[in-house]
Amino acid sequence: MTVRRDIDALARRGLLERVHGGAVSRDHLNPRATAAPSTEEPGFAAKSRLMLGAKAAIASEAVKLVRPGMSIAVSAGTTTMALARDLCAVHGITIVTNSIPAAQALADTAEAMGQRVVLTGGTRTPSEALVGPIAVGALRTLHVDLLFLGVHGIDEHAGLTTPNLVEAETNRALIDSARTVCVTADHTKWGVVGLGTIVALDRVDILVTDSGLPERGLKTLREHIERVLIADPPT
Repeated sequence: MTVRRDIDALARRGLLERVHGGAVSRDHLNPRATAAPSTEEPGFAAKSRLMLGAKAAIASEAVKLVRPGMSIAVSAGTTTMALARDLCAVHGITIVTNSIPAAQALADTAEAMGQRVVLTGGTRTPSEALVGPIAVGALRTLHVDLLFLGVHGIDEHAGLTTPNLVEAETNRALIDSARTVCVTADHTKWGVVGLGTIVALDRVDILVTDSGLPERGLKTLREHIERVLIADPPT
């Protein structure tokens, strides 16, 4: 109990962050939040090697929201790529995506699973997203049941952010096309602020994240987002 009280006191002073089962230093939890420029946009291959367990757990939790016959939108990103692999096992859904890798993964099993895969078109970014006027124009004509959105950063004040302004516009079009918006993001995205805001936190219906999220961050997110689901990565 003494240790818990000490951790609580240090957390209130901002010297560490409480996480599930203990505490970590703020810099260790998310060095990008203080070190990375707001315009930094790592490539898809580099991001694919990070937080693999958390991404797999988030994908496994998120795919539970999907039912046969639904229309699903999947944004670009490495967490949504993990989800796209899990969506390959869901029968009879339509998937709209602006992610080149996700479309390729889904195309391999689409016919056997009775799925339709719609790729938006557009201009390619370092994150393998298709963005710009062509993508936005296609999305404005579509209406999907559920959007799974990957993001560069999540912040209480800045909301959902990305370093790519054109991608921010395309992501807003994805959000506008969806009845329900579900953000899939591991805990390292908390406190990261990219150059452009996509939308405020209140525009999100569901967040699926992992158990590494600090308690203060979890509390803040639950104040803005109706449903926050926590996935436990394998030990």
